[in-house]
Amino acid sequence: MLPALAAAKGQDQSSAKKEDKKLIESRVYRYGDLPVTTNGPNQSRQVFDGATHTGYHVELHLTDLGPGMASHPPHKHAHEEVVMLQTGQLDVTLGSVTTRVEAGSVVWAASNQEHGVRNPGPGRAQYFVIALGHEGE
Repeated sequence: MLPALAAAKGQDQSSAKKEDKKLIESRVYRYGDLPVTTNGPNQSRQVFDGATHTGYHVELHLTDLGPGMASHPPHKHAHEEVVMLQTGQLDVTLGSVTTRVEAGSVVWAASNQEHGVRNPGPGRAQYFVIALGHEGE
């Protein structure tokens, strides 16, 4: 009986946790309407940050890096990330390997894998980041 009660309590807490998360609703996100955060020559636009219908956390933002700039030093975290390069080029570091990628390229950064991006120039680089499972890490 105790295992069944513990399982039921766990389900109740799981359901409550899902309900506490802001669900991402269907909508259109127009580029010109996205709030802009500026850091020197770099810009970031938050698109959404919330949960799917299953309670899985997803965050999406757009970054625009100036030539020679990095968004931050190489780092690692528990959640996975997808980086999709829209314009320009990036030097992408995954662990100890750095690869130059061009527009249209996609990067997968696995959980706890050190990673970072830098714009080698000469122009700006614009890319999307989708953080999967990120909850304020």
